[in-house]
Amino acid sequence: MADKQKEQVISEQPEGPEEAIGAPHKDHKGSKLLLMSLTALGVVYGDIGTSPLYALHECFRGEEPMPPTPANIIGILSLIFWALIIVISIKYLTYVMRADNRGEGGIFALMAQLDPWKDSGKRNRWLLIFLGVFGASLLYGDGMITPAISVLSAIEGLKVATPVFDPYVIPITIVILVLLFLFQKKGTAGVGAIFGPVMVVWFSVLALLGIKGIIHHPEVLKAVIPYYAIDFFFRNGFASIAVLGAVFLVVTGGETLYADMGHFGKKPIRLAWFTFVLPSLLLNYFGQGALLLQDPRLISQPFYHMAPSWALYPLVILATMATVIASQAVISGAFSLTRQAVLLGHFPRLRIIQTSSEEIGQIYIPSINWVLMLAAIGLVLGFRSSSNLAAAYGVSVTTTMVITTVLAFIVTREKWNWNIIVSVLVTIGFLIVDLAFFGANMLKIPEGGWFPLIIGGAVYLIMATWKRGRTILGNRLRSITKSLDFLLDKLSKEPPLRVPGTGVFMSTNPTGTPPMLLHHLKHNQVLHEKVVLMSVVIEEIPHVAHKDRIKLDKLDNEIYRVIANLGYMDTPDVPRLLKMCDQHGLNIDPDKVTYYVGHQTLIPRADEEAGVEKGQPSMAKWRDELFAFMSRNAAQSISFFNIPTKRVVELGIQVEL
Repeated sequence: MADKQKEQVISEQPEGPEEAIGAPHKDHKGSKLLLMSLTALGVVYGDIGTSPLYALHECFRGEEPMPPTPANIIGILSLIFWALIIVISIKYLTYVMRADNRGEGGIFALMAQLDPWKDSGKRNRWLLIFLGVFGASLLYGDGMITPAISVLSAIEGLKVATPVFDPYVIPITIVILVLLFLFQKKGTAGVGAIFGPVMVVWFSVLALLGIKGIIHHPEVLKAVIPYYAIDFFFRNGFASIAVLGAVFLVVTGGETLYADMGHFGKKPIRLAWFTFVLPSLLLNYFGQGALLLQDPRLISQPFYHMAPSWALYPLVILATMATVIASQAVISGAFSLTRQAVLLGHFPRLRIIQTSSEEIGQIYIPSINWVLMLAAIGLVLGFRSSSNLAAAYGVSVTTTMVITTVLAFIVTREKWNWNIIVSVLVTIGFLIVDLAFFGANMLKIPEGGWFPLIIGGAVYLIMATWKRGRTILGNRLRSITKSLDFLLDKLSKEPPLRVPGTGVFMSTNPTGTPPMLLHHLKHNQVLHEKVVLMSVVIEEIPHVAHKDRIKLDKLDNEIYRVIANLGYMDTPDVPRLLKMCDQHGLNIDPDKVTYYVGHQTLIPRADEEAGVEKGQPSMAKWRDELFAFMSRNAAQSISFFNIPTKRVVELGIQVEL
């Protein structure tokens, strides 16, 4: 496999104009911008938007609970205010979202801009690969926890109304989670269209509930002064560190917000945050603080106690709907993250379904969906309360946030050409906040924070093994691949019988002869009148312009070499790509095409030394076996390339790792 090549993948897609498939975001204007901002509320801001259900409550609980004195309440509100301003408003929405990869966000998009495979032998480049892949892996752990804690915290509101519902909280939560994940196949477009209006109501209610409390105790507004946050630390010493871990719950959706950027674009996400989401959240947190100033005994459920008694049941229903949306934010983020990992060659091929012909980022991945569902249900059954789950929440996100800050620093130097002093000062400023949250969350590891770390470690092992395995496999295949000159010389000396039609031979190596072509010639002694050697190369950019996608070279004997260059958010549809060859002088009748694809049977080495040539990369035997297992269970390349199954000839080859 060539240095620039990554694992090729296709996703299923609806019929539509070619320009809609894989097209980058266009500027949103007017009513389109407002509509996309509304839809973004239903997908992007659910996680952050439901934190008021449990975040402030968690700040006053633990083995040694923080007493809800007026000074502590104001101090914690100040911490919440500045966490939202610094982490979300400044770091992610103003700073990190500038580091998009042609409209796409997320840690893989950030890492791809740094070209970590360039000079990969250098330690610093290997460190970039490790940081990026490990940071992405950690997000899956919190992707499992968010649906569990969000929905569970909403249903627990029923216990405020009456203890009769206590035995039914867990079963109701599980039923809602199952329905949520079953709904995912409609895609984020359908989900966002339904959930967007609900979130408008939710954030409006958050603001109204908060305003009521602030009117009675306007002194909570002084929490915007950073003095009170600093004073809180000086008064409480080490105990304030544990509280900081709970304060972090108000910003846990930041990394997912960045990953979801490709679904809607920057403008709709920023507009929704600064005009609606942020004011509503701040009003609600301050309203809860005002309630506690009035009656500290209501600390068990300050959110629900803000509502009048007649509105409690409707509020529980609305909160449940909002927490379902919170889960949607991380689920869609996991889909986007997985697609990037697959296309960049870090993850085995998966079935990826394109759910919208207008927005390329709106997808559905069944296997990831079901894994997240089973994990979320298991967490609900294992931890049994939102307070217990809060102990496991945030550990991996804080780690990923630190990694994002480090990678963004390199972007400022290599891509934006910032002055070193400016880059260092900005990075240090963000790292102070990130590392404070990181240290506070490390205290949660014994209480449940180990779970996302184990999940992250397992996902990293899969990604690292798959990437390494593909490199080794590429080396093995190159060693048995003949050059194109060899093929042309063979055909000139021993011309085979030519039959009507076009034979398309798929190849991962654009410079060599596909082994199955030689295998076909050896056994069948015939060749189509037109032969196309086709390779699909995934670049480390989200999209490649249509005019730059096809590179065609005409060789001797009616043999053509076609290299299709695509971005990691484009859709490799081989029949469509062949149709684009018309513009380059190669006319192919789609009804007279036979596609030849190779099926590789991987054989792990018999021992640690067998099959390993001097200087060639290798893995431990157990990793060889893991890679072979993943390869056998990966989605078939035929469906990934959208090749008509009735026109495929599959030829097998055995490769020893």
